[in-house]
Amino acid sequence: MSLFPFWVDLHLHTVLSPCGELEMGAPEIVEAYREAGIALCAVTDHNASDNVMAVAGAAQGIPVVLPGMEVQTAEDIHIVVIFPGLSEAGDFQAWLWKKMPPVANRPEIFGDQLIIDKNNSITGEQEVLLVQGAGYTADETAAEARSRGGLVILAHLDRPSFSYEAVLGPVPDDFPCHALELSPAVSHSKFSGWRERYPDRVFIRSSDSHRLSTISRDRCTAMMLESPCFREIKLALCGQEGRSVLCPWGDGLSWRRSSSA
Repeated sequence: MSLFPFWVDLHLHTVLSPCGELEMGAPEIVEAYREAGIALCAVTDHNASDNVMAVAGAAQGIPVVLPGMEVQTAEDIHIVVIFPGLSEAGDFQAWLWKKMPPVANRPEIFGDQLIIDKNNSITGEQEVLLVQGAGYTADETAAEARSRGGLVILAHLDRPSFSYEAVLGPVPDDFPCHALELSPAVSHSKFSGWRERYPDRVFIRSSDSHRLSTISRDRCTAMMLESPCFREIKLALCGQEGRSVLCPWGDGLSWRRSSSA
């Protein structure tokens, strides 16, 4: 077995997210990742996974595209969930939407919510507002995603809104997530404080891209993997079979275990 460093980005928005720029079409996203040399990305639009097939179809394996979404919980906490396949993502979305409030989107205020194919042809438009809290708590969301074999990542923990810390305070030791995500705004000096606060957690950096210009290696995470795929990402986040997450803040640290995984 040979392991190699692969750059991955586990948080990305398309034109389905109303806050995403209209330039975030499938071929454009794929080209941006190829130019950046990023091997794998997860499509994580707000509360929906309808554009995963478009990006995966445009990519044809380069980069590898994983299905996911950025869930907004009942407490208004953002949690990134990523699944091994489209069926698991679709089933999770069906569960999530059982408690999605029927609030209509207003494109003139929030932005368009476009469903596209791999060529950027518009195949539909999501009429329900995606940037709102579903009716499940953070604990319920994490438990349901994990029961379907998914990865659970607390999004942009350093931000003053829509993060677990901003809403509920410090993350409990037993909260069932695979990683804590910090935004690219976190510096090396500030990261040392996060690591001291959560010494047994795995940290990743993701681009959370809403525009093409923010897709780059310096906004992502490198992992030691055999190949870029869901199974290998999960092994790295759990610190199993030699796979590991390389610290994005440049101190040579890699995590080989996660107490909550």
